[in-house]
Amino acid sequence: MYQQMIFVNLATGDVAASRKFFTELGYSINPQFSNDDCSCVVISDTIIAMLLSKQRYADFTKKEIADSTKTSEVLICLSAESREKVDELVQKAVAAGGTANDDVQDQGFMYGRSFDDLDGHSWEVVWMDPAAVQG
Repeated sequence: MYQQMIFVNLATGDVAASRKFFTELGYSINPQFSNDDCSCVVISDTIIAMLLSKQRYADFTKKEIADSTKTSEVLICLSAESREKVDELVQKAVAAGGTANDDVQDQGFMYGRSFDDLDGHSWEVVWMDPAAVQG
């Protein structure tokens, strides 16, 4: 059965530093689609983050590339299997040089936190109680 995937393309000022950051979060790199201008970060079987140098990113758009340290171009939200895994990923991100957003969202059935990566891209990490999701 076909499983749709998502490829999140993000401009980065330093491909090597971004590659190191995401591997420190526990993600792997697909070398087949990585080089000096691009790093293919495998988040899951269906989620891939393509970290592109700004020059390579510009090959895919005619629009101005947002300065993600000053503007929000996208909010990326990843699910987590538990509250503890939410905290763990944010802690790894901070240890790897990212910046935690101090706003914890705790609504009982849903718990989330967020961080900015080295380029200022915002990543949210959210756990939802499976019983609440099933209705």
